[in-house]
Amino acid sequence: MINKTKKIVEKHYVKIACGGSCGCAKKASAVLSKSIGYSQKEVEELADANLGLGCGNPTAMAAIREGETVLDLGSGAGFDCFIAARRVGKTGKVIGVDMTESMLKLARRNAKKLGYTNVLFKRGDIEDLPIKDDSADVVISNCVINLAPNKKKVFKEIFRVLKNTGQVYVSDIVWPGVRRVQLAFFILSKFGKI
Repeated sequence: MINKTKKIVEKHYVKIACGGSCGCAKKASAVLSKSIGYSQKEVEELADANLGLGCGNPTAMAAIREGETVLDLGSGAGFDCFIAARRVGKTGKVIGVDMTESMLKLARRNAKKLGYTNVLFKRGDIEDLPIKDDSADVVISNCVINLAPNKKKVFKEIFRVLKNTGQVYVSDIVWPGVRRVQLAFFILSKFGKI
């Protein structure tokens, strides 16, 4: 069942990356992105990386500083990665992880076109990240964790790769019955790294 779910998700996002379908048309993507907190400048300058697939703006919440390492789970075409890359500057780096090679190709093309040299895109599963332990200062994710069959593994991986003083900023959808307090308690009780 888990592999079937991942295959369905991957097939859908490959189709989007290849232009056969999209989260929204470019104009609609821009309107949606501005409504969830992205600036006009970000939307205009990064239009090719904005596929309208996010459900929030984790970079707006994140305290990303120059020189840090940021990890983006489910980086897609690179929209949030490029925003984070501006904040970490030349001395920092951003790593985008995505499960679809098509999205990674699109993200790499966008990085080259936009001149981002401090961004690296890796193929990987957010339940088994291809990232070293204690290597990220900040982990961000935008409407991706809900797609993972094993969310507990995802959070274990997040806390494995986070530095001791690391921070997590997630924008996602949750079940209506899940209370924020319950979710926070679960994270604290299982990982204790907050």
